[in-house]
Amino acid sequence: MKNKKIRWGIIGLGNIANKFATDLATIENAELVAVASRSQENADEFAKKHNSKKAYNSYLDLAKDAEVDAVYIATPHSFHKEHAILCLKNKKAVLCEKPFAMNLQEVEEMIGVAKENNVLLMEALWTYFLPHYTYVLESLKNEKFGKLLKLEADFGFSRAFDNNSRLFKKEVGGGSLLDIGIYPIFAALSTLGKPNSIKADATFFDNGADSECNMIFKYNETEALLKSTLVEDTATEATFTCERGIIKINTMFHMPTTVTITVNGKDEIIDFNYKTIGYNFETIHFNNLLRTNKKESDVMTFEFSRNLIKTLDSVRKIIGLEY
Repeated sequence: MKNKKIRWGIIGLGNIANKFATDLATIENAELVAVASRSQENADEFAKKHNSKKAYNSYLDLAKDAEVDAVYIATPHSFHKEHAILCLKNKKAVLCEKPFAMNLQEVEEMIGVAKENNVLLMEALWTYFLPHYTYVLESLKNEKFGKLLKLEADFGFSRAFDNNSRLFKKEVGGGSLLDIGIYPIFAALSTLGKPNSIKADATFFDNGADSECNMIFKYNETEALLKSTLVEDTATEATFTCERGIIKINTMFHMPTTVTITVNGKDEIIDFNYKTIGYNFETIHFNNLLRTNKKESDVMTFEFSRNLIKTLDSVRKIIGLEY
C-alpha cells in the first residue's frame, strides 16, 4: 500500500483546479484519471491540458467511475456539500476546497456522510501543509522567540465589481469573508486557538456580498487583528509579534513565500525554495492518509474544520451577513 498509485478525479475545472492538476503531475504514484465539468467542451479542454484519460460533463458519472480513488472538489462554495456527499456516497475519498461548506450545519452533514460510508474526507486548506507555515507553527509552539503577544493578518486585493463573477456572487458564497477572510481567520485559529470574543464590522456591495471585513479576536493575553477586502490591495502578510522577536510571513502569506525573523532590529529572511505552486503538499498528505486507510486527517482534523466554520458563522452573524 505504501507505493499504491492514487487515481484522482477533479470536479469543477476553474483556476484552482488548474493549479491543483499542475502540482498533481509532480507527485510520485499519483495520477489524474478523470475530470468533470457542466460543459463537455470545458472538460475536454482541461483533460487535454492535464493528460486526464476521461472527461465527463456529469459529476455523477465521475463519482461512479470505478477507476477513481479520490476526488478533488473545486466547485463554488455553495456546491461543496452537494458534490462532496455525492462522491462520499459513491465511496470516493474527498479533498474539498475551502471553505468546507457554507455553514456548520452543512459541514456536520458532510462529516456524518463520510463516517456513515467509512470514507476519507478532508478540507483542502493548503496553507496548513506548506513548509513555511509549518516552520512558523513549530516556532510559535516551541516559543522560540517567547510568548506570542499579537497577531496581525490581512488578505486584500482590488477587483472591479462584477456580479457575474463567482467572487462577488452572494448566493454562491462570494464576498471577502468566505473567499479570502478564511485565511487570516485560519492564521488565528491555527496559532492561538478559539478566541474568547470576536468584534467585527463590514462594508457591503450593492448585492449584499461583503466587500471588506475587519475583525478583532480577543484572547486571555493577546489579540488577533484580522482583515479581508476586495476593494484594496493590502500587504497580505501575517505578523506574529512575540516577546523576543517578530515572525513575519511575507506577502501572500497563505501560499509559498518567505519568512522574515526580526530580533533586536536585525532581519533574517528564510527562503523555503519552493519549486511548485504549493498544492502538492496537502495532496501528498492526503494520498498517505488514503494509503494507510485513515478516514480523517491528523492535521486538518474534523474538529479544526468545525471550529473554522463556526468562527466564520460567528463573524457573519456579527456583521449581519446571510446567504
